[in-house]
Amino acid sequence: MAKLKLKLVKSLNGRHDKHIATAQSLGLHRIGNETVQPDNPCTRGKIAQIGYLLQVTEEE
Repeated sequence: MAKLKLKLVKSLNGRHDKHIATAQSLGLHRIGNETVQPDNPCTRGKIAQIGYLLQVTEEE
């Protein structure tokens, strides 16, 4: 299964509470944090919501 590498590149300060909760559910708490998540519809939905805060790359 494909994996996605997510990196938080913008601050969570002043963002909507739901967007902060989404970032934390992905394991991203502060700028520069990186995590690897499975490429599935659930993860894609979270990325769609807070994509403006993230840098997304595909891994094999």
